[in-house]
Amino acid sequence: MIDFKTYFELLKLYSDYAMVCDSAEWEKWPDFFVEDGSYRLQPRENHEQGLPLCLLALESQAMIRDRVYGVKETMYHDPYYQRHIVGTPRIISVEQDEMGERIQAEANYVVVRTKIDGESTVFNAGFYRDLIVRTPDGLKLQSRLCVYDSEMIANSIIYPI
Repeated sequence: MIDFKTYFELLKLYSDYAMVCDSAEWEKWPDFFVEDGSYRLQPRENHEQGLPLCLLALESQAMIRDRVYGVKETMYHDPYYQRHIVGTPRIISVEQDEMGERIQAEANYVVVRTKIDGESTVFNAGFYRDLIVRTPDGLKLQSRLCVYDSEMIANSIIYPI
C-alpha cells in the first residue's frame, strides 16, 4: 500500500514520538502534530460503544502546547519515568487527495511507569489509532486517538501516552 521509504518514515514517527515522551522532552511533543491536530485519550469501553467521552481531548496544537505548559509548570505530582513499548504500526488505509497523502494506521502500546523510589509497573496499555499526513516537514499526526484497555487508571495521567 505504501513504499518502503514512506513506511520507514512511519516507523520513525512512532519511535521518535515514544522517545520524546520517555525522555521528558515535552516541548517537542506538539511538533508531532499539525496545527489543527488532535490528541485524545479514551477508554476502550467508550470507544467500542461509539461514545465520545474521553479522559483527555486536545483539539489543536495550541491545546497540546498548553498541556505541555501544564506538565512543566503547574502540575504537582510524584515524578516518575515512563517507557513506551510500541508495536509495529499496521496500515489500515492510504488515501491520496488534493490535501496530499493521508495514512490511517494503528499500533499497540504499553507504557511502563517507574517511580523514582519504586518498582516498574505497567501503567497503561492499549492501541493508537492515527491519521497521519505528509507535510513539508515530513509525516505528522492529524489525529492520535489513544484507546486504553483498563477503566482503572492507577493515578491521573500527567504525561502523554
